[in-house]
Amino acid sequence: MKLHEQMPELVGATTWLNGRFDRADHIGKKPTLIHFWSISCGLCKEMMPYMNNFRDRYRGELNVIAVHMPRSKDDMDLEKIKKAARAHDITQPIFVDNDLKLSDAFDNEYVPSYYVFDRDGRLRHYQAGGSGMKMLIKRVKRVLDEM
Repeated sequence: MKLHEQMPELVGATTWLNGRFDRADHIGKKPTLIHFWSISCGLCKEMMPYMNNFRDRYRGELNVIAVHMPRSKDDMDLEKIKKAARAHDITQPIFVDNDLKLSDAFDNEYVPSYYVFDRDGRLRHYQAGGSGMKMLIKRVKRVLDEM
């Protein structure tokens, strides 16, 4: 995805865990942080407390959505995904992307990766990997300040 592009429709999930997120219900209301992760990604698990902090700290101001992107056939096991979600306190909606439909719509190749959309659904920031958490915090605060 390129900066300022509209958030793709969140369709094609193998399943949703912890509820659903319908883009149309949220555009125009508040910003959204979408993070891609995988159960086989150690760095994703290390970064999950930061995502949970965003979810808890900005509850009511920021949508936080997890997208589970498998990196292997073994990552597609729904019971393993549920177990990892419980173990890492992922209570936000999880789009299980076993068919990689959303990953393709985002042109996303990496986990972890983070997409910050403003309240109008335009991409304002993208980053991948574990470094740069200060930058992600800064970008989230910027889109929240615009509300």
